[in-house]
Parts: sequence; structure tokens; C-alpha cells
Amino acid sequence: MTIRSLLSTASLALLIGSVSVAAQAQIAIGHLADYSGGTSDVGTPYGQAVADTFAWVNKNGGIGGKKLNVDTNDYGYQVPRAIALYKKWSAPDSKVAAIMGWGTADTEALTGFLAQDKIPDISGSYAAALTDPQGTSGKAKPAPYNFFYGPSYSDALRAMLMWAADDWKAKGKPGKPKFAHMGANHPYPNAPKAAGEAIANELGFEVLPPLVFALTPGDYSAQCLSLKSSGANYAYLGNTAASNISVLKACKAAGADVQFLGNVWGMDENAAKTAGDAADGVIFPLRTAVGWGGDAPGMKTVMEISKMSDPSGKIYRPVHYIAAVCSALYMKEAIEWADKNGGATGENVAKGFHQKKDWVPSGMEGVCNASTWTEKDHRPTTKVDLYRSKVTGSTDGDLNDLIAKGTIKLEKVKTVELPRKPEWLGW
Repeated sequence: MTIRSLLSTASLALLIGSVSVAAQAQIAIGHLADYSGGTSDVGTPYGQAVADTFAWVNKNGGIGGKKLNVDTNDYGYQVPRAIALYKKWSAPDSKVAAIMGWGTADTEALTGFLAQDKIPDISGSYAAALTDPQGTSGKAKPAPYNFFYGPSYSDALRAMLMWAADDWKAKGKPGKPKFAHMGANHPYPNAPKAAGEAIANELGFEVLPPLVFALTPGDYSAQCLSLKSSGANYAYLGNTAASNISVLKACKAAGADVQFLGNVWGMDENAAKTAGDAADGVIFPLRTAVGWGGDAPGMKTVMEISKMSDPSGKIYRPVHYIAAVCSALYMKEAIEWADKNGGATGENVAKGFHQKKDWVPSGMEGVCNASTWTEKDHRPTTKVDLYRSKVTGSTDGDLNDLIAKGTIKLEKVKTVELPRKPEWLGW
């Protein structure tokens, strides 16, 4: 062998070695996003925030000097596509350390696989079925690798119905208040249905038959006429904002005098702008302590993260964007713990979620509400902050201006501290 060929062989070996080191110096994360499917109205800002947050983490040195290799995919809110992506992410030669998930149907479909493959998933689904890591409640299968940030759909609905019971008494109305659950016949809107109807009965409501409407915008005049004729006083909108807007407009046109209770994904600043005065008065839960531009030390961090996709800083970010920043930074800190304690494997990352009590990610003080996950209970919080959407005047124009002028407001109504009842775990 010539000296030149020996040098070429040595150079090749060095190149392969450097590529190998570079590969090892990355931490792989799978990211399911809905930018085009039935929940894309809220999935788009949420997914953008996840991407922005991890880009910001990489810009600031990654985790332990390792870059996060985030594989973002728009799966269009289709369970088969989510499962296909999971198969890629769980393959032995390309296994991810964690997944940033999204929908209820796909998250629940993957729960058993996540446990088997030891891959943690912090999802955009807050279904209570994902909160029982050991399956002790008997109401859901064990979900030891499932996490989310914020109160569960069930706890949020329980809190809203407690508020509604007090509201009915405060108004001095006679008889039993009537409650109806509304939403698509789909795992996501149905997730809190049993829990909501159970506590409604306990609180003295008359529970009406549920009303079904699709996850997509449409003409829901028939549902609103049914709601009106039923005499419903309170109705839960279980879908995301896009289809809820259609219902709110149709029910206003039909003259239905109903207090709507919105799903956490069912109302935000963009929805209030689109629905206009039909959105005035909707009660809904908020996962973060403040909205965009709110008076909190951590808002500076959110603004910096936002500039990863909006260097101008002019885009208004809705509440879902901020909640996703919180979710991604919880994941980031769980990975950091894992990296320092045996390596960023899925099993270690899951353990990382159990290390802190009343946990707020660094730099997010006053923005993210404190969360605690334990090996026996993955309800991060049972505190529910309830807000009311306020719309006064025309909502034409730029959202920044409408918020600044007070045309659209998210007004805090009440904080409900739910008891952490063992019998409420998992449903």
C-alpha cells in the first residue's frame, strides 16, 4: 500500500469517526404536528411553538452540548399516519429519546407501544386516561410514558360545572339547571364526557342528551335549534375553535340563550376575533398564568423563542403557542436530567419528569403554572384557571390592535382548586 493510499484510508477513518461523533452528539425527538387536519386551527400555533422552542434550545447550546434533532411531521390528525411515524421513531437503529405528541385518538392508540418501547410522550391531548401511569384506577390502561401540561379535560370540565352551579345560584334561577355535552363523536371531545355528566348529576344539573357536531366548520343550525328547544342553560363545546365558531354563530342566530363552556382548545384570541360578538362570554380554562405580552418575568423568554420564526416580533401568539412553549421546556429539562443521569434514553427522560415538585421551567416564571408528575399520578395539576372571552365592538383588523384596544379580552373569572381524588385518576 502506498503512502498516499494509507493517508486516504486514515482520512476516511477520521471522517467516519467524526460523523459518528456528530451523530452521537445529537438527541433525537419525534414531533407530531397537525398543520392541515381537523385541529389545525390550534395545532398550527402549538406546533410552531414546539419547533421554535427546540430551535431556541439549539441556538443556546443544546443540552449538555448536544443538539436536539427534531423530526417534525404534519400528520394531518390521522391516526394511521401517527402510527407509521411512531414505527420509524421506535426502530432500534433510529430510536428517539422522546416524542412531542398531539391528538387524543393517536396518543391513546400509541399508549401501549410507548410503555413497551419506553419512549415518553408529552402530548397535546389532556385526556384523563393518560394520567394513570400504573393502571391502578382500573379505568384506563397503564400509561407510564404519557405526560401533558395543564389540567386534564375531565378536571377542566369538572371545574367549569362547579362554576356553573355557583353561577346558577348567584342568578337566583328556579329549578334545576340543564347541561348538554356537545362535540364530535370522537375520542377527543368524548374524553371528559362521562366525568362531566357524572359531576353534573352530583351538582344537581339535569343532564340532557349530547348533541353531535363535526370537528370541521359547517352549518350547525339544526344542533342550535335542538339546543334551544331542549331548554339547555349550560353547554360544553368539546371541539377545537374552528368548528366551535360555527356553533357559536349559529346559536346566536337561532337565539339560543345558553352559557357555553369551552374546551381548552375551543376558545382563544383568534377564535374570538373570527366569531366576533358570538364569542362574548364563553367560559374556558387557560393552562398558562398569562397570555401573550403578559406581565411576568418569563414572558421575556417566550418573546425570545417566538423570534425564532418571527424575527420582527410583530406576530401575536395565542394562548396555545405559550402553552406549547411550556410543554417543550418541561421536555427539555427532563432530557437535561436524563443526560446527566445515565444518558438521554427514553426511560431516563421519563424518570426526569418525576424529579421535581411544583415545577416551573427555568426562565418561565409567572408564565407556566407549576406542575408535578409522580410515578403513581400523572395529573400535573388539579388547579383550573377559568377565563371568560370578552368581545366589545367590531373585530375587523389586526389582532394585536384589537387586544391593545381591549376589543378582545381574556378575563380571569375564577381559580378552582379541585381535590386530587384517587377515584378521579384516569377519567
